[in-house]
Amino acid sequence: MNVFAFVVAMLLFLLGMLAFGMATLATGFETLVFFGGILLIAVSLAIPFNLLGRADGA
Repeated sequence: MNVFAFVVAMLLFLLGMLAFGMATLATGFETLVFFGGILLIAVSLAIPFNLLGRADGA
């Protein structure tokens, strides 16, 4: 489960970074694509904090 959650979080993070880069190319939808990238990165950071728990087991 931890590996799957990590892979999903990493994929969402990379897609968010891609959305940042592609925002300038999406004519007319720059703002939506940019904020979509922000949301993807926010979700990718929330997955480890909420689903994976603490690494030290405390």
